[in-house]
Amino acid sequence: MATFLWRLGRLAFRRRGYVALMWLAVLAAVGLGALQAPGATDEEFSMPGIESQKAYDLMQERFPGAAADGATARVVFVAPDGRKVTADAEKAAIEDAVDALGDGSQVAGVADPFEAKAVSKDGSTAYATVTYKVTSNDVTDASRTAVEKAADQAREAGLTVETGGSALDSGAGAGGVAEIIGIAVAAVVLLVTFGSLAAAGLPLLTAILGVGLSMFTITVLSDALGLSTSTGTLAMMLGLAVGIDYALFVVSRYREERAKGHAPEEAAGLAVGTAGSAVVFAGLTVVIALAGLTVVGIPMLTKMGLTAAGAVIVAVVIALTVVPALLGFWPNAVLPRAARKGTERVGKAGARGRVLLVKRVVAGKKAVTGRRVRTGDRTTAGPSESDNHGTRWARFVLRRPIPVLLLGVVGLGALAIPMTQLELGMPGDEAKSTSTTERRAYDALAEGFGPGFNGPLTIVVDAKGSTDAEATVSTVNQEIAGTDGIVSVSTPRFNKAGDTAVFTATPATSPTDERTKTLVKTIRGERPGIESAVEGTTFEVTGTTALNIDIAAKVQSALVPYLITVVGLAVVLLLIVFRSLLVPLKAALGFLLSVLAALGAVVLVFQQGHGAGLFGVEQTGPIMSLMPIFLVGIVFGLAMDYEVFLVTRMREAYVHGEPAEKAIVSGFRHSARVVVAAALIMIAVFAGFIGESDSMIKMIGFGLATAVLLDAFVVRMAIVPAVLALLGDRAWWLPKRLDRWLPNVDVEGEALTRRPDAETRAGDPDPTQDEPVEARV
Repeated sequence: MATFLWRLGRLAFRRRGYVALMWLAVLAAVGLGALQAPGATDEEFSMPGIESQKAYDLMQERFPGAAADGATARVVFVAPDGRKVTADAEKAAIEDAVDALGDGSQVAGVADPFEAKAVSKDGSTAYATVTYKVTSNDVTDASRTAVEKAADQAREAGLTVETGGSALDSGAGAGGVAEIIGIAVAAVVLLVTFGSLAAAGLPLLTAILGVGLSMFTITVLSDALGLSTSTGTLAMMLGLAVGIDYALFVVSRYREERAKGHAPEEAAGLAVGTAGSAVVFAGLTVVIALAGLTVVGIPMLTKMGLTAAGAVIVAVVIALTVVPALLGFWPNAVLPRAARKGTERVGKAGARGRVLLVKRVVAGKKAVTGRRVRTGDRTTAGPSESDNHGTRWARFVLRRPIPVLLLGVVGLGALAIPMTQLELGMPGDEAKSTSTTERRAYDALAEGFGPGFNGPLTIVVDAKGSTDAEATVSTVNQEIAGTDGIVSVSTPRFNKAGDTAVFTATPATSPTDERTKTLVKTIRGERPGIESAVEGTTFEVTGTTALNIDIAAKVQSALVPYLITVVGLAVVLLLIVFRSLLVPLKAALGFLLSVLAALGAVVLVFQQGHGAGLFGVEQTGPIMSLMPIFLVGIVFGLAMDYEVFLVTRMREAYVHGEPAEKAIVSGFRHSARVVVAAALIMIAVFAGFIGESDSMIKMIGFGLATAVLLDAFVVRMAIVPAVLALLGDRAWWLPKRLDRWLPNVDVEGEALTRRPDAETRAGDPDPTQDEPVEARV
């Protein structure tokens, strides 16, 4: 593979104009297609195989049109202290507000609280429900403003008025702010890392190109494949992340090869042949993690995972073709300032002076290249290269591998302990800040009508096989009303055929309370006994509360199979890459440690409330059901990126003749800075979400930032070198039979060191560049 990628890198460098035109043509074609495409729809969330979904599907079948996805708004009125909403003045103000709420072309109807019996028993609270003809995403700003004006009108009469509901949710979310912050931080980190505006800008440019192409493609395919507006969220996030990482790694290797005295074209070929090999396999591990989301069994997650995997593939291909092509346009611009000045002097000197000046530039960089060492030769290649922060840290770990290993493992293990108390759910308005009107509306309804009012259970009774549907439905209604934990049930509503009925049951506890989860299990557990008394009748429990409980249970049960699938396939892939039995196992175990510790930190802050105030968390509760899956999928991809980038350089040094311990130092010399820069960029991107007011976005940002921090700096930078130092040569041991079976992908570029000099210097000279320096220093 290294030889093929070397040729590809040189070809892209030489034919840079054609490569640039080809990618621009593809971007333009896909962009035009995206402009003409019908556009993505708002996909309805579904989860096959759970009772809540089955009940919802039955409602759609038996009550056609009743389960429409029109938006709703709820306006809550609270009387001043000592007064009631039923008093003349308050009632008149509420009725005026209801009349105002009914105005508007998008409004389908408004339920008057006094006619709908939506007044609390103590008379302190009432609510009006507004239904719309359109979905929440189609509700206009004018319609939302009308709700606010009606609320202000009632406030002027002395009432406390709060609003909520899907119609008032603009779905703004992060609004792209995190991506903008990420790009800005990435620019600063890259500039500090490389010391060159061109070297800092090139990874950003190629990453933006990849993300743009991926998002245009998703838009083009959205109608044909049923992709929703939210499908591309993960693709954008990961496409930007890995796009920067992969280009960063190739550019870094190009600068290193130029420092060794290689001509620009040859340096680009070697960078793609060596670093590009690592990029290919790092990308494959990310694709495995994302494609593995199909194991969970949630259609939305499957589509998000596959589209994000496509974005990662685009990022890999761009890193292997566009990056060397851009290096061909500006071969010296990405070099450090000292090297650029030296190159300019070389361009004015003769052939003899050229070689002497290159020697000075290389000497100034303190980078010395020696004779090539045959594979298997354990002598070192020439004098030691200069130390940097990476090598000094590596030597520190090599001197104290056991304390570093114990400290890292024990620390991560302690942080992971709270994960054993993980409770999954879907936080709603109760998790929002008290400064939001949605949270205040939730609290007012809970106080006026009871905590369970915000999460009623929907009971769907199928009496198609009964001879007396009304009697059997009434029996089911009474049995559920008598269940401990149910405070009230509504009157059953039948469909036109009279064979199916729906009614609500209000729990005594809030939707996220563990007692509500137990109540749902109790009702379902009593079903056989109830159904035995009503022949030909069955019932199922659904509603938002039951749906969230079912989703949490399904995700929790799918987490272990997902981990086994993803980690197992990745171990096999890393086995091929590193040709070692222990290194892939170490990589997988290190990832599990970091992701469990990150989940433990999320539980510690967002569920148990420790340090919640530092992150602006006002209400603790269960962890978002999809959080563990997202965390595993995204962090696994990034963690394997860091593993491949770091350990391939160690493997390369070991294969080229360095002893095991010195190979660890060499790996840190060349890759530590790149891994640290990539990790800092991702931490900054994810940490930007912590500042959002939405608790779920805040939780995702905190979890991802923590996971990357722990994996990059504790696992990859401390535990990995400590383990490899203790293993020594055994780290690279592979059974002979397995060695014969595994394909040799040559990710370390061993084949490139055996090429004859004529092949090394093959290729037409570039007339737009200075005469290339062919001599090795």
